[in-house]
Order: sequence, then C-alpha cells, then structure tokens
Amino acid sequence: MRSDIIRVVLDTNVLLVSIPSHSKYRPIFNAILNGKIELIISNDIINEYVEIIERKTNGYVANNIGETLLNLDNVIPIDVRFNWNLIESDKEDNKFVDVYIAGNASILVTNDRHFEILKQINFPEVIIMDIEKFLEFLLIPK
Repeated sequence: MRSDIIRVVLDTNVLLVSIPSHSKYRPIFNAILNGKIELIISNDIINEYVEIIERKTNGYVANNIGETLLNLDNVIPIDVRFNWNLIESDKEDNKFVDVYIAGNASILVTNDRHFEILKQINFPEVIIMDIEKFLEFLLIPK
C-alpha cells in the first residue's frame, strides 16, 4: 500500500455510474484505471459489480470490466474474516462495510441511504462520502 494513495470502497451504484465515458462521474473510474486510488474489493463485491453491470449492459461488457478490475495492481482483494452486521435495513450492504474495515479503507463511497446508520456508530468508525463529494475530492488538484 502506498501512503500517497487513498483506499476506497465503492458501492455498486457508484461504480456503475462512473463507467460510461460520457458520465460526469467518469473521473472516478479513470482514477481506478490510472492507479490514482486503491479500490478495495471482495469476491462478493466483484461478483455483485459484474452481475449488475451485466443487467445494465451484457455479459461481455460485464466480464471485461470485472477482469480489468481484477488485473489492476491498485484493486486490492480482501478476504473478509469477520462480519460486523452494522446495517440491518439492507443486510446485503454489509459486504461493503466489512471490506472497508478489513481493508483499512479511508472512504466508503455511496449514495445509498441504508449506510446513514453508520454515522451513528462510533466503533468501528466508517467514513462515508456521497458520490458528489468524492468526485469533488478527486478533482481537487494535488
């Protein structure tokens, strides 16, 4: 892990809207492709990415994006060994929280309101940022 690069977990919808080349959120996907951020994932997360991308496009595109992510040095697969179960309203969202904690990430990027409960939990602390704030953060000259 480089100390000058930020570790992030992206909720599936954030990744999804950052992929199209015409999207205003494309700088997020470009930051992954260009190694400007470390993307922390698990098998469950990459499988969900591919599944949702396939629903929106097709299997070829979904598998291509999945393979691309898995072949990048700055995409870090994490084996989650403990489930915190911090989100009760949508238990599927817990995979992102667990990877955030296990992967020592700095930011979990999501627009999903189910994650709001994390702001009320002091331990483990999970820093949440919505996609607009994260995009602004990425575009700040370093």
